[in-house]
Amino acid sequence: MFTLVEEKKRYEDKEMTLVEHLEELRKRVFIVVGALILFFILGFIFVQDLYRWLIADLDVKLTILSPTDILWVYVMLAGVFAITMTIPVFVWQVWMFVKPALTPRERKVTLSYIPATFLLFVLGLCFGYFVVLPMVFHFLMSLGEDLFATMFTTEKYFRFILNMTIPFAILFELPIIVMFLTSIGIINPYALQKVRKYAYFVLVIIAVTITPPDFISDFLVTIPLLLLYEVSISISKFVYKRKEKQLKQEASSE
Repeated sequence: MFTLVEEKKRYEDKEMTLVEHLEELRKRVFIVVGALILFFILGFIFVQDLYRWLIADLDVKLTILSPTDILWVYVMLAGVFAITMTIPVFVWQVWMFVKPALTPRERKVTLSYIPATFLLFVLGLCFGYFVVLPMVFHFLMSLGEDLFATMFTTEKYFRFILNMTIPFAILFELPIIVMFLTSIGIINPYALQKVRKYAYFVLVIIAVTITPPDFISDFLVTIPLLLLYEVSISISKFVYKRKEKQLKQEASSE
């Protein structure tokens, strides 16, 4: 009888813990959504300044086909601003959620993910905007030369900017993703080295696909992507060796 009572109490404690986790998760989600909405409103307030900055070096005047195009562009710009600024908040909330399950050492190490995630995302955006976008834009414009009357709609132009920047912002998160997956044991540096040639092939295909068909453009985009992969392997090695060392120390102390 005592055993049954004990088992029932243990089950209730476990159930309460699950409810508490769900409550904590809901709290973190609300904070992230609230930050996203706040930054979206802030971005919408300054969206015209952002718009003027993005078209400052454009030689042609953008046109619209309907009044809704203006709203779409403003919402898109404010949305990208909001997502970028919410990334640190999102990573911080994820860290706070998993913090109780981490050791003090793991908490200190994983805390560095927060600024690194934000900086890499911004770096990817800048690489796409300042390096890839001008190359692709000038190449495409050179195809027409004086054969066509140039007229860009605002919606199409900013869709073009998104396509040239967002993929790089995501790709530049590769080192952080690899670091995290290595720390929880899903991947290791030896597996990354084993699939290196396939990863290189995929990254080269991505670079060739999104850049003009000339060697210089392909080279300028491919090299940073390959370097990112190599940096990811180095980071994975560092995390993996540190994790092995920590496990050995724990085993020897028992």
